[in-house]
Amino acid sequence: MTDARLRIQQVETFLVDLPTIRPHQLAMTTMHGQTLMIVRLHMSDGVVGIGEGTTIGGLAYGPESPEGMKLAIDTYFAPVLLQCDPNRIGSTMGALGKSVQGNHFAKCAVEIALLDALGKRNGLAMSEFLGGRRHDRLPVAWTLASGDTARDIAEAEDMLAKRRHNIFKLKIGKGDPRANIAHVAAIKRALGDRASVRVDVNQAWSEATASAMLPLLKDAGVDLVEQPIALKNVTGLARLARESSVAIMADEALTGPESAFNLAQAAAADVFAIKIMQSSGVFAAGKVAAIAEAAGIGLYGGTMLEGGIATVASAHLFSTFAKLEWGTELFGPLLLTEEILTEPLDYAEFSLAVPTKPGLGIDLDEAQLDRFRRDRAKRSVHPAPRLMTGS
Repeated sequence: MTDARLRIQQVETFLVDLPTIRPHQLAMTTMHGQTLMIVRLHMSDGVVGIGEGTTIGGLAYGPESPEGMKLAIDTYFAPVLLQCDPNRIGSTMGALGKSVQGNHFAKCAVEIALLDALGKRNGLAMSEFLGGRRHDRLPVAWTLASGDTARDIAEAEDMLAKRRHNIFKLKIGKGDPRANIAHVAAIKRALGDRASVRVDVNQAWSEATASAMLPLLKDAGVDLVEQPIALKNVTGLARLARESSVAIMADEALTGPESAFNLAQAAAADVFAIKIMQSSGVFAAGKVAAIAEAAGIGLYGGTMLEGGIATVASAHLFSTFAKLEWGTELFGPLLLTEEILTEPLDYAEFSLAVPTKPGLGIDLDEAQLDRFRRDRAKRSVHPAPRLMTGS
């Protein structure tokens, strides 16, 4: 007899290499393009769930890369997924957790695809079964990363005039700290009260340097300082949070609910950057947010500079938060020169609209995917094993 239960019939993965509008500088690397690892889960009822795994700067930022995600899913995830009921996402992700250690970004990509399929199957936008959306639009920050003061000011003024962004972040972990702060101060003077200015150090400073620089950042008009010291130095981060009148945000130090609990218990941050990739998935990121809320820690919707798929998945989750005091940073698709969605995301009035159609609420542009796929000749597709029939 054939098994008529709902199942995943194929696990498809491929890499898409997209150019960026400009180099994007971080303390540990400079990005000149972005690679998306896209996964599609083909279900026995005809529904196809789509997911995405994306990192910042490949392995320079963290332990996973798009290539590694694809390999892990092809080799280790697929055999597990083909045996699971895709309607039971918790059980499916639990089975993956037992079979595969770590690989947070790859797990997140698969979970997004499962959630997309569930929403499509039941006619519900993803946010509605993540707790119900509270916000239809989310504030979105923009990173000024040219390193040239006049150019950054002009870019910020253009964003303000277009009413696209009024929150700006600068990466200041590379180079002389005092020179970087002077650069930030000049931008804040030019923008005044029309915009919020924040900085990201990407772990680059020692605790002593951070302690000396935080008052200068306060004087420069900076609202928020992201991950000023190494992610493992939780006690140092707590000391900085106690002494600083500028809000301190944990980012790289947040790798899921356990790290969130430890940071909250140590009072090591005023704000948490919630990232679905770093947290190991949408549900885990929701738990990180719940811990922050219980501890009185502010929320910021973070990004790994994802493309449209993972950006929308993040937006659905963030839209369910009661308070999102520090806005979001979901500008990843705007950093790309090419669109892979049939309908671009709605960035307007300093915010991003959360899609309302079932699942993620987006559709992929197949022609664009074919144009930028790294391997155009073949796809990694893992079909379900042939079922035996008999009397």
